Amino acid sequence: MRNVRIGVLVIAVLPIAAAAATAAPDDPAVTFTKDVAPILYKSCAECHRPTMFAPMSLMTYDDARPYARAIKQKVVARQMPPWGADPAFGVFKNDPRLSEKEIETIVSWVDNGAPKGDEKDMPAPPQFAEGWTIGKPDAVFTMTEDFEIPATGTIPYQYVRVPTNLTEDKWIQAIEIRPGANAHVHHVLAYTQPAGQLLNPGGALGPTSIGGVTPNKPGVVYPEGVARMIRGNSDIILQIHYTTNGTPATDRTRVGIIFAKQPPVKVTAGGMVLQPRFVIPAYDGNAEVKGITTLSRDILLTTLTPHMHVRGKDMIYIAHYADGTDETLLSVPKYDFNWQITYELAKPKVLPAGTKIEVIAHYDNSANNKSNPDPSKDVRWGDQTWEEMMIGFWSTVVDPPSRAATQQRQ
Repeated sequence: MRNVRIGVLVIAVLPIAAAAATAAPDDPAVTFTKDVAPILYKSCAECHRPTMFAPMSLMTYDDARPYARAIKQKVVARQMPPWGADPAFGVFKNDPRLSEKEIETIVSWVDNGAPKGDEKDMPAPPQFAEGWTIGKPDAVFTMTEDFEIPATGTIPYQYVRVPTNLTEDKWIQAIEIRPGANAHVHHVLAYTQPAGQLLNPGGALGPTSIGGVTPNKPGVVYPEGVARMIRGNSDIILQIHYTTNGTPATDRTRVGIIFAKQPPVKVTAGGMVLQPRFVIPAYDGNAEVKGITTLSRDILLTTLTPHMHVRGKDMIYIAHYADGTDETLLSVPKYDFNWQITYELAKPKVLPAGTKIEVIAHYDNSANNKSNPDPSKDVRWGDQTWEEMMIGFWSTVVDPPSRAATQQRQ
């Protein structure tokens, strides 16, 4: 079994000459305090700060300086900040890529010895709620018992009931799922069901879903006027996929929620193209798997989330319209299992009823794929990381349910 250290790219620490640590007062060179810190605060600090999942903090000069050359290497290669979408297709509001000017600024800083600069030029650090990307939650729901993860072996999906003790329906404005053992968690899906009801594993991708996460992902904050319902007198059910990596660990996953102050104008919903019937041949470096679905009603598309495992190579979403025209909605030419990104459209797109959404994925089951657990085996659909999946998720927003409909379902 192979466990991927989700959301963490370990980079080597390369020393920089101490004599060049601080620029002289009349040195016009790029400095950390004046030029580099604003870039890191804008594009890196959400993950690279204490209590978050990145392997090092970049909040201060002393934090960042030991990693200066590695930072340069990663930004020049555009490996950081992580982003997979081909810029030729679609515009996404959560695109974190640095501009050429920002990259040149970091390169200049490193090439000139990574000077600190004048302390008075240091910008105010961004303010975060400790341990959360969504801000301070209104409520945190936690597993009632620890789950002990063994050092080796296969762990079937766990379904963990988390009581909420909410007595009335509430609207979720933001949600974040925080595993306690990131290096051992493949994913968590959260959904609700009535308290006391026998556990239903089939709800993970159903209409009562409230969110999902791989441990490299920040939380989700819905736009103003958009929310998702969590029903009163319900429990949260966590579908957790644990993987072993040679060391034991203990997990107690938490779900943080910020509640909307007002009822929403729109609520979130979603769909997917799923293709479970495939065989990826042994040693095939470019196996293709396709899936397609036809929309039965108009939707307002807001996000796209490709999902494959470690043999995943690329994925593309294509809309085939009823008038015979096609449009590529998203192309991810170099899929990275370590960074399972949700791509948020800068402008939501109406897809009319009758549109066919096709998802095409390719897989590298060859020995050239360094992440491949075993190129000699044919690969089929399966839950575990060494098996494969092909799912093209998407999200939409729809009108909220009427009060009568809500009461009828209770």
